[in-house]
Amino acid sequence: MKAYAPTTPSRRNTRTVTYRGVLTASSPKKSLTKGGKRAVGRNNAGRITTRHKGGGHKRRFRAIDFKYNKFDVPAKIETIEYDPNRSGFIALACYADGERRYVLAPGSVKVGDSFIVSEKAPITVGNRLPLNKLPVGTFVYNIEIQPGSGAKIARSAGNFAEVIAQDSGNTHLKMPSSEIRKVSDKGWASVGEVSNSEYKLRKIGKAGRSRWLGKRPTVRGSAMNPVDHPHGGGEGRAGRGRRRAVSKWGKPTGKGQKTRTPKKYSNHLIVTRRKVGKKRK
Repeated sequence: MKAYAPTTPSRRNTRTVTYRGVLTASSPKKSLTKGGKRAVGRNNAGRITTRHKGGGHKRRFRAIDFKYNKFDVPAKIETIEYDPNRSGFIALACYADGERRYVLAPGSVKVGDSFIVSEKAPITVGNRLPLNKLPVGTFVYNIEIQPGSGAKIARSAGNFAEVIAQDSGNTHLKMPSSEIRKVSDKGWASVGEVSNSEYKLRKIGKAGRSRWLGKRPTVRGSAMNPVDHPHGGGEGRAGRGRRRAVSKWGKPTGKGQKTRTPKKYSNHLIVTRRKVGKKRK
């Protein structure tokens, strides 16, 4: 991590990820990027559906390959790059047939390393195999929920899932949330973990940096009036006045409360529910 001289109160409390010595390119490959308007929390009618989003620096979108549909063709890592649209680093991979694609960079990868997407690939960091080919205890990321659907699980910085068991057409995975879940063993996954594991240790330091990142201010419910939030009102700094913390719309939120839909379609795939709170392991 990178610390700063305490020239201001915000500088004193800022910690950022060290990019020097990790990233090898300062600008993306133009043919694999595009512009576009960000949704900033609005739906197709322009109404806010997710609060606290908006503003921020303009971004170029990188075309990341989550399908990995070039089988049995080795690829070599050419660059490690920053992507403003995700927390992990990305890598520019050049396949043996000359095609270049962006992929999520695993933790220990460096320029010059190679990987392959194959059922017969060795179990080394960066290689991609079907889940049924992986032994118990393997760390994986970029995991498919359904075969051929593309990577959906464990894509954030430092994330990985652990193969717990192989069971009659399903692989049991211990998710980053500590939940143990069944996934089709015909889905593909990459060996290792996502790069930039220090991301969760950063300290933003000041409100302005949050605005650069596209995050708008969050107002506490207890600071509002009763008409605006269930926690609002009261004389002075009153407590919330109710047993459970709730959202602006009265739904349970935070503090280890269960918010999962009771009849969710994937309930039968969960072997062990996630553990919540400070003692989670």
